[in-house]
Amino acid sequence: MCAGAELNDRIKEISDKTIIMKIGINAVLLIVIAIAGYCQEKYFTKVGKVTFYSKAPLEDIEAKNNNAVSVFDKSTGQVEVSTLMKAFEFEKALMQEHFNENYIESDKFPKSVFRGMINDLASIDFAKDGKYNTSVAGRLTLHGETKDISAPVILNINNGKLSAAADFKIRPEDYKISIPALVKDKIGKEIRIMVEINYEMFKR
Repeated sequence: MCAGAELNDRIKEISDKTIIMKIGINAVLLIVIAIAGYCQEKYFTKVGKVTFYSKAPLEDIEAKNNNAVSVFDKSTGQVEVSTLMKAFEFEKALMQEHFNENYIESDKFPKSVFRGMINDLASIDFAKDGKYNTSVAGRLTLHGETKDISAPVILNINNGKLSAAADFKIRPEDYKISIPALVKDKIGKEIRIMVEINYEMFKR
């Protein structure tokens, strides 16, 4: 009888451990699935393109940056774009030097950051190829100043890949960027900003 009781206890112990192991495996699988789903909700890039252009009577100014970092969450519509100011490249080296040292003060204010939300998110089908005309609204921090901005955006979905393009204008004086009187005629009162981003699915 004692041997039988011990055997039954042993069988019960093994059964309990098997149940606990199955629960543990299922919990791990659920966590993995949740993480995978989380990653599939976000897009990311480290090579976004930001161009700014200023048209003036004496000389047009253009600079390009191909290293903008951006994250886009398609479940919430939240988007962030971070741009290192020293990564902007000009046609003229002297112009680039003045931009970093005198106007933007890149050592003091090394980057610009935009944080905002895509509007009309419900109208965008990320599982369907096509172009979607929408807009974004948020706050741009530049030269230590933060201002509300909004801009039209075109989202393009092609074979599951997402790209975005935005085009808007800012005024240097709104961000306390001082332009010396000597060169004021060379720089327009408004600066056109063009953003082009090709996203990849976010991977941990």
